[in-house]
Amino acid sequence: MSESPPTTPVCYRHPGRETYVRCTRCDRPICPDCMREASVGHQCPECISEGRRSVRPARTAFGGGAAGRHGYVTKTLIAINALFMLLSIASDRGGDAAAGGSGFAGLLGGNTPLTDWGAVLGLAIFPDGTVGGIADGEWYRLITAMFLHYGLLHLLLNMWALWVLGRSLEANLGPLRFLALYLIAGFGGNVAAYLFSAQNSATAGASTAVFGLFAAIFVIMRRLGRDTSAILPVIVVNLVFTFAVQGISKSGHVGGLIIGALMGLVLAYAPRGRRTLFQVAGGAIIVLALIGLVMIRSAQLVAG
Repeated sequence: MSESPPTTPVCYRHPGRETYVRCTRCDRPICPDCMREASVGHQCPECISEGRRSVRPARTAFGGGAAGRHGYVTKTLIAINALFMLLSIASDRGGDAAAGGSGFAGLLGGNTPLTDWGAVLGLAIFPDGTVGGIADGEWYRLITAMFLHYGLLHLLLNMWALWVLGRSLEANLGPLRFLALYLIAGFGGNVAAYLFSAQNSATAGASTAVFGLFAAIFVIMRRLGRDTSAILPVIVVNLVFTFAVQGISKSGHVGGLIIGALMGLVLAYAPRGRRTLFQVAGGAIIVLALIGLVMIRSAQLVAG
């Protein structure tokens, strides 16, 4: 009885193709179209996919995703601020929304219906006799104010700072943690403006959040053991500028700086074992404390 001749192996994904190459992981025959280069030899597409699923995604030193290196959140925040500026200009009836207002030697823009709607305002009676403000229940102003600006110069100064600081912080913290830092710092600065400004004065701008980024990047760099000698003078200069120039929300800037520092400490010094839990809890405690202060201030204004 004669033996049958040996058969040539065929690709397990393409049975019509003969091959003598095998996947180094599962040992199945694979044709040239199915070969994927690996650290040793070649692997089939299924083994490559399985290997990718078993690899843990890269994380930053503070638990964030590596996607932060692309700066998507920073770019989105800048785009949102620019969009609100365009809407503000479009809503303007006085014609000085972009420039020519009274602030910053006349270089800042004036108020518009949109800034009147969204700026931090404690409690005021409007020309039509209606009452409005945060104390009257318009809490949204504590968020919207950080996306509104009085003119293009105001916008450009804040967006330049956000571009410089945001990309570095987002790369180190990851997108979600950076976004939380930005929003909580901006919220905290607006709460401070509400607490310490005249009840009928309106303030707006991303600078409350930007000052928080200044403080946070100092804390983050210190935690990473990097040189911070160039950061501290910038913070000092901006604080001097805040108190020297009329029309700038001093309480808003200082409040954003303090809350940004606190959030920076929460994000940077969370214990590694329970890092995310500690960071979420720390951020929540800060927000709840700020909400409590808003409620106290609102009760004072309404009672007064």
